[in-house]
Amino acid sequence: MTLRAVVEGVGHYLPDRIVPNSEFEKTLDTSDEWIRTRSGIERRHFAADGQTTSELASNAARAALEHAGLTIDDIDGIIIATSTPDLTFPAVATMVQQDLGMTRGFGFDVQAVCAGFVYALTNANALILAGQAKRILVIGAETFSRIMDWTDRSTCVLFGDGAGALVLGAQDGAGDNSDRGILSADLNSDGRYRDMLYVDGGVSSTGTAGKLRMQGNPLFRQAVEKLTSTADTALEKVGLQGTDLDWIVPHQANIRIIQGTAKKMGLSMDRVIVTVQDHGNTSAASIPLAMSVGVEQGRIKQGDLVLCEAIGGGLAWGAVVLRW
Repeated sequence: MTLRAVVEGVGHYLPDRIVPNSEFEKTLDTSDEWIRTRSGIERRHFAADGQTTSELASNAARAALEHAGLTIDDIDGIIIATSTPDLTFPAVATMVQQDLGMTRGFGFDVQAVCAGFVYALTNANALILAGQAKRILVIGAETFSRIMDWTDRSTCVLFGDGAGALVLGAQDGAGDNSDRGILSADLNSDGRYRDMLYVDGGVSSTGTAGKLRMQGNPLFRQAVEKLTSTADTALEKVGLQGTDLDWIVPHQANIRIIQGTAKKMGLSMDRVIVTVQDHGNTSAASIPLAMSVGVEQGRIKQGDLVLCEAIGGGLAWGAVVLRW
């Protein structure tokens, strides 16, 4: 028998405020058509004043626990992927622990920007396989509206706030690629490309939170190439290929990147979960958010072979192959 980390439940949470593209027309030289054409985004959610990343994360966690039929007492650890924490420290995960009433186990954050959830999922898998935990809440949560430059039409129209969560639990498998659970992962980073996507502030540099800066065209070219490569590598590790997949759940950054990656892998968009039109780019929250929506819509079902892949600032990128 082989130990596997299996998805037992999913959930998500979006702030109440919905911001359509038309709202940006009031303050920027942009239009709904311009935004849709270049990104595929039609609307996004913004957190309310005083609404924190930990609040979004806690709500998504509750939804995932309810879907799994579990309580917080069944959880041994919480890993949160975020680049927009409530405070410099402590970790958002510890705040979620408190909010959920969890007084045992562990909680920590992972920061790999838009690739953060893939990194968090890989870490959770490793901890379960090592026997450090039987069940882990893995959460992606962001309030990117807090770090937008509202005068920069090339970035501020792209991002949104939200959270997605899943419960990962230890189960026995046969040890082949027919098992449920995480089958493989591939993680990468290359600091030479860090200026393509970054925030121009920080504790040891400016003492401020800073604003997001992005080089869109160079990043697009890197994204399609690296996402395809990491997806192929993760599949090869378990003797699979793109045509074996039931679903790709990509990072929801830009519809053109999503389409370009699917095309390069030889896959129809009918096998891709797309939520970017409704949520914008929610960074580390986008994959678990899309997973939860896919399950809610009845598309992702038990036994389906799923690939999730993402790229973000760093540059950091990676992929996970799992059977639902």
